[in-house]
Amino acid sequence: MKVQKLPWAGIRMQFETTSIAIDPLFHFPAHFGQPHDPLYPLDEFGPVDAVLVTHHHTDHFDPEAIAAFYGETVPVYVPSLPHALARGGRLTDIREIKPGESFQVGALSVTATDSVDGFGDPQVAWVVQGGEKKVIHCGDTLWHGYWWNIAKTHGPFDAAFLPVNGAVLELPGFTPSHQPISLTPEQAVSAAVVLGAGALVPIHYGTVHHPPVYHQTPNLLDRLTATAKDTVNLTILSTKETMVV
Repeated sequence: MKVQKLPWAGIRMQFETTSIAIDPLFHFPAHFGQPHDPLYPLDEFGPVDAVLVTHHHTDHFDPEAIAAFYGETVPVYVPSLPHALARGGRLTDIREIKPGESFQVGALSVTATDSVDGFGDPQVAWVVQGGEKKVIHCGDTLWHGYWWNIAKTHGPFDAAFLPVNGAVLELPGFTPSHQPISLTPEQAVSAAVVLGAGALVPIHYGTVHHPPVYHQTPNLLDRLTATAKDTVNLTILSTKETMVV
């Protein structure tokens, strides 16, 4: 199984003749300011047979880019939400999935499992298996109590793609909590250990830091490296870089 890192939280996976993308992004939300990393047209990474979306926030679900670069008819799997179809724009094949449901995309087996969004919106983590290799992509989850059940039901994993930027947000209409809405570096290592991950691959960091609206936790890569040492294998991928699982 070959995995390529897309911008922000996205990845593209290829196994045999099947390819999928998880949380592919090209149009960045304006309220987060200018991105600190480049965003590339998605067709630079190659075509896909399906798109998996962890949740409907605009930095994870980019229907305009999906339609433009992958085609309006590409199957797009999203967490079940009453108004999901209304947010699909030109996309004609949006399929709503609940945690626990499984399906096949070519040579890849996919299962939606539990995940927790920082604002309480529906979110899933995606478990993807190709042959004997299995990975999990957790979107921008925060720390939760489902880790042990996920490990028992679906683990162990050859790689876990986990957010690490411990973002603290102050958005209009929301009373500031000053609490991270995604995993901190230390929490990501803990999650990887519980999941039995052969490798922790950090996602969801670097591109956004726009205080006070969006504040990335400081020194995250140094903290991540120090915490992972002698605990879990850490694989850091730059955008467009690939790994073989």
